[in-house]
Amino acid sequence: MPYFVYHIAISDTGKKSLTHLETFTDYKSAKALARERRAQLNRNPAEDVRLIFAKNDTEAQKLLSTPREARVVGED
Repeated sequence: MPYFVYHIAISDTGKKSLTHLETFTDYKSAKALARERRAQLNRNPAEDVRLIFAKNDTEAQKLLSTPREARVVGED
C-alpha cells in the first residue's frame, strides 16, 4: 500500500480542505516530504501536513476527514 502526503487547511467553520501533494511507495521519502512541508508552514494552527498509509487516494481522504474520538487518559 502507498503512502499519501496531504496538506490540510482548516477553515473558520472547522471544515477541512485536503490537497494531495504526492504519493510514495516508501516511508522514508514520504516522511521527508512531510517534514519539509511542515517546516514551511510558519506554525499556523489552521494548516498541517499529514502522512497517511492507505489502499488508495479515496480511502486516504476518508481517513483524514473522519473526526477522531478524544483519548481518555488515566482509565484502563
